[in-house]
Amino acid sequence: MHKVQNPIMKEIYKIYVEDRKESLQSDINQLNLEIKKLDNDLQNTNSKIAAVGIDDIKKQFHHLIKIVPQSGNIIYFKDDKNSSDLIKDGLWCGKTEINSDSIKKMRILVQDLKPCSVGETGLDFFRNLSTLEEQIFAFEEQIKLSIEFNKPLFLHQRDAHDEFIKIIMKYKNDINKAVVHCFTGTQKQLDSYLNLGFYIGLTGWICDERRNVELRKSIKNIPLDKLMIETDSPYLIPRNLDIKPENNRNEPSYLPHIAKEIADIINIDSSKLIDITYKNSISFFS
Repeated sequence: MHKVQNPIMKEIYKIYVEDRKESLQSDINQLNLEIKKLDNDLQNTNSKIAAVGIDDIKKQFHHLIKIVPQSGNIIYFKDDKNSSDLIKDGLWCGKTEINSDSIKKMRILVQDLKPCSVGETGLDFFRNLSTLEEQIFAFEEQIKLSIEFNKPLFLHQRDAHDEFIKIIMKYKNDINKAVVHCFTGTQKQLDSYLNLGFYIGLTGWICDERRNVELRKSIKNIPLDKLMIETDSPYLIPRNLDIKPENNRNEPSYLPHIAKEIADIINIDSSKLIDITYKNSISFFS
């Protein structure tokens, strides 16, 4: 440790150390209070679990999987076969190889968990994390699942429109409903999706007027009954927020801001747009 020789500096250093100790002690006291509160909360939770019964809770939340954003940890009931298989086989995080066996497992999950839609699925030639053949196979198989179980499709397309639309056209007469999420494409692409009766999902990307001249013009042509608003959280935080979080993380709480931006572009009252798009989402996922 560095020794302070000057008497005046010694006194100053002493004051600093005492002040620092006092500050740290205050932090420790605050942490102890928070720990005590958490202990009380845990005891209350355990009491409620004991009163209700863990089996009853599992019946209600047997398929619940919680991802902790900061750590990426996954919380689930270990004795829940659906969830444990999902984690073990890597289907949740996309680490598994997509083949006929994994599609069979996916089919069982759709059948057992009864999701409100199939997806997010589609083609992404921007990152190319999988080969073209693998992407096409996975996309088509998930389209088939959505058709078999009469589920809406939640679609993703990036730099792959031509191949994407070619595959969609093969199944267009059998697809129940579909939304092209996070749409950032051209007027021509928009027209092709609307002609198929697809919904269009818009995100905070629309709030960046520098890169969205064409998009901001084209969304005026989206029928209101085919429009949805989303975040793509934690990505695509609206650029024009007055105050942004330090972590620059997008959140569902910014949906009203996105809605207002869209409402201003298409010249409609924002509260009316929020009401319409909310009803669209309810209708789509019902």
